[in-house]
Formats: sequence, structure tokens, C-alpha cells
Amino acid sequence: MAASDVHHGGATPAAAATAVPCVTLNSGHAMPVLGFGTGSSTPPADLAATIAHAVRFGYRHLDTAAVYGTEGPVRRRRRRGRALRRPGVPRRAVRHHQALHGPTRTPPRVVAALRESLSRLGLDYVDLFLIHWPVAIGKKDAAGELTWDDLSRGPGAVRHGGRVARHGGVPPAGPREEKVREVCGEGGVVVAAYSPLGAHGAHWGSDAVMNSGVLHDVAAARCKTIAQVALRWLYEQGVCMVARSFNEGRMKQNMDIFDWELSDQDKAMIAGVPQRRACHGNYFVSPDGPYKSLHDLWDGEI
Repeated sequence: MAASDVHHGGATPAAAATAVPCVTLNSGHAMPVLGFGTGSSTPPADLAATIAHAVRFGYRHLDTAAVYGTEGPVRRRRRRGRALRRPGVPRRAVRHHQALHGPTRTPPRVVAALRESLSRLGLDYVDLFLIHWPVAIGKKDAAGELTWDDLSRGPGAVRHGGRVARHGGVPPAGPREEKVREVCGEGGVVVAAYSPLGAHGAHWGSDAVMNSGVLHDVAAARCKTIAQVALRWLYEQGVCMVARSFNEGRMKQNMDIFDWELSDQDKAMIAGVPQRRACHGNYFVSPDGPYKSLHDLWDGEI
């Protein structure tokens, strides 16, 4: 995973935005390590305007998904001449990532679903097309192989998919599930953290991160916010992250994590925080389905 500092835009207001380091995916494309998430059970009334603010502040990695219903706001903002097309910020400077919804995860629905998302987004292409969850809903697949095949063989817009690494073929460039970082590093796969701040306000969310006493103590000692400490810790672990806040002040604060470091003591304290799975995936478990229990779904690693 190679990192580089990328500055965005020319002599325009956008040029003053925060520069976010990038990692290089195994496809050869650069991806900003910090993305702006849009998924929420209670999105703002004008999500399109919020996305435009994110781009203005310097976010160059936008995360949307069909299941979130956040594709339309991107299109509406583009029609007004803002969001992804701010002056000095060309489309190629913004990495737009889209997640594939479960029921559309079998051929030929994969490519069709991408085309539908592109239409709703008002885009000609997305930079990374991800499987939202590695589980198909409603129809059977061959352990995910058919879906990855359809992604990697799709015409034109689908260029950098691949099968799950253990099946061989083209390795995925950036899975959205938690994996052992060492294993991913060996396979050249970038790990991305979803809901790194606990996703307060989402139905899958939790206050465990923002209410952590350890993070509170580290943040107070360093005059940082709890969110900044959590995101900085992930960055120092070599993990990319998609953070979501619709508050303009916190959107900017979440980007101010690249010019300072945690101490060894800070990192040891944070590493000692008890771990828990945020999203168990109970809705994929059924006595009539392939996953009879959470043990089956997570390969025994609950």
C-alpha cells in the first residue's frame, strides 16, 4: 500500500482545502485514505448541499450506496453545477465509490445494477464498485464467485473487480469486510473501515466509540476531539476509513488528522479497548438459508 500526499485544484477556493494522503490500490489507482460517508437513518434535509460542502472542505472520496438512497442527491447537486464539479475540482479528482445492493448480486443483475446506479448518480463511471456485503439476498451464488466474475468481466465501466482472493483470479482492490491486515497486505488488498466513529444516528450504529473513556482521555490530553483520535489511530494502523458527519464543523475537524501523531502510550491504551462487532448481520441468518447461525455467517469468528 503506497501512500502519497495529493493536493487538489488550482488557484481557486478549493485549493485551500485540506490535502488528504492517498493509497495506491492494486489496480494502480489512487484512493484518498479518508472518505466522506453518506449512509444514515436520519440524513439531512438537503444531503446534496452537504455533499457539496464536503467537496469544498477537501473530501475527494465519496461513498454512496443504492441501499442508502444517496445516489439522487449527488445527481441533483451536479445539475446545479456543484458537488463533484466545483470550480477547480474536475470529476477525475474526486473518487466516487458505490456499493452493490444484496438482491442484485447475481448475473446478469450486477452490471444492470451498476448502470442503474450510474443513471441515478448522473455519472458516466464510478471509481470503485464494491460488494456491500459478501452475501447474496434472495438468490444463490457460488460462494460469491459469480458476482466477482460478473464485476471483473463487465463491459466498459466495470474494470477492476475480481473474485475473492481465495478463489484465485483477479484479487479485490478494497473489500469492505474486516480482515486481518497482515493477510490483506500480503495480497495487496487495502482495508477500509466503515462507520469508524460508531455510526451514531444509523440503525446499525453505536455510541461505544464516542463514549469511550480511553479515547476521551487521549483526546483531552492532546486537545483533539474523540473523533480525531479514533481516525488518527486508524490512519496509523494503515487503514483507510469512511467517516460520516453532516455537521460542517465536525466535517472539517475529521480532516485535521494528518499533521500530528499519537504517542506509543496513546496507541497502547487504544489497542487495549475491548473489541466488539458493530454489525452482526443477523438478517442474513435463516433456518431455510445457507447461514443457519451467526457462526456459519462469520466462519466461526463471531
